Amino acid sequence: MKPVQLEFANRRQAILAEMLPDSVAIVAAASEQTRSNDTEYPFRQNSDFWYLSGFNEPDAYLLLVKKDGVEESILFCRAKNKLAEIWNGRRLGPEKAAEQLAFDHALPIEEFEEYARKVLNGATTLYWRHGDSELDQKVIALLKAVRNMGKLASTPHQLFDFSKIVHEKRLFKTDSEIAIMQKAADISTDAHKRAMKVCQPGMYEYQVEAEIKHEFAMQGARFEAYNSIVAGGDNACILHYTENSELLQDGDLLLIDAGCEYQGYAADITRTFPVNGRFSEAQKQIYQLVLDAQTEALKVLKPGNTLQQATDVAVDVITLGLIDLGILTGTLADNKNSQNEQPPAYRKYFMHGLGHWLGLDVHDVGQYKCNGTERVLEPGMALTVEPGIYISEDADVEDKWKGIGVRIEDNIVITDDGHQILTANVPKTIAEIESWMSANNA
Repeated sequence: MKPVQLEFANRRQAILAEMLPDSVAIVAAASEQTRSNDTEYPFRQNSDFWYLSGFNEPDAYLLLVKKDGVEESILFCRAKNKLAEIWNGRRLGPEKAAEQLAFDHALPIEEFEEYARKVLNGATTLYWRHGDSELDQKVIALLKAVRNMGKLASTPHQLFDFSKIVHEKRLFKTDSEIAIMQKAADISTDAHKRAMKVCQPGMYEYQVEAEIKHEFAMQGARFEAYNSIVAGGDNACILHYTENSELLQDGDLLLIDAGCEYQGYAADITRTFPVNGRFSEAQKQIYQLVLDAQTEALKVLKPGNTLQQATDVAVDVITLGLIDLGILTGTLADNKNSQNEQPPAYRKYFMHGLGHWLGLDVHDVGQYKCNGTERVLEPGMALTVEPGIYISEDADVEDKWKGIGVRIEDNIVITDDGHQILTANVPKTIAEIESWMSANNA
């Protein structure tokens, strides 16, 4: 069996091992989505389906069956069709899908409902991802059909959310997954360095965005992992700014939050740098404060600690720094505590979390708490680390701080003795950024 076949087969086997005896799991592929009239958005597979199958076509189902002492995986997909493939592209077809992706069986999609009714009859447990309205309706129809098979038919009496099993598995990345994520990070690193290289006053945000997308595509990552944020000046204070339409001004900072998707896996990098290649003194002070917060938080991100512990460290660094700069007043405790049902004062300038899980989804699956307590970090977990400070034009501060928005974001994987930074090669210190931009803009 080839390594890629073995990877997906092992994942399915690991899920089957977690399933109860006499159980069935139904996993649905994504559907094509209409963009305009008779055209579709580029197809993107459902992450759970991709994780378990490696099959990248719409209109498919995966059945995992654990009954009568037998464990098997069955793919249902579109059959080969010469005319349809002339118009809309090649299909793998059941026969090649079974061979190339190591399924026990692969059958035409038209046989799914009959086969599903057969394996559901007599099963005691059914798993599927709850909350997908189309799949929910399909499951209800299948259960109703089994009940109508006669008085000897029996439907599963335990109905469980499949995501509780598969998402826990997805949280821990294998070596092969980490290798793909490193490639996604490398491509995204080159894109950020390219953006710094070409940026200059008088360009539009969308022109810098185009350079980023070009680098992604030229290295085999056709799609962004999310809509890129290319935010000049005060636009950086809009956390999810994606208009990317304004002129870049001399003296402003440019915040870029962009990452490619490579073989299904996301990178998620943010860098903030001066449009003209040189930080002002005020920009340096805010930027260095964010960088210090990230540096201190990274020291905490290792097995046995929690993301919340790292967040607390970053908040302390940022809050004390803002007090020193006169942007906040009072003590650290004053600014971290809620008063009169208002959020802590520091949240006016750092209003989001320190990071999130990363993987097949840019905001990847996995619980952040277990039984009400903060989840302890373990080797194989991948996450972002992204402190920021955002001081809008209407903030009640000295004019020199207004319109400064800074975020610095890296991607890490927790290792046995600490963490590995996947995005370490993007210039990050003030000296590195100014040197890179000066060398390339000369």
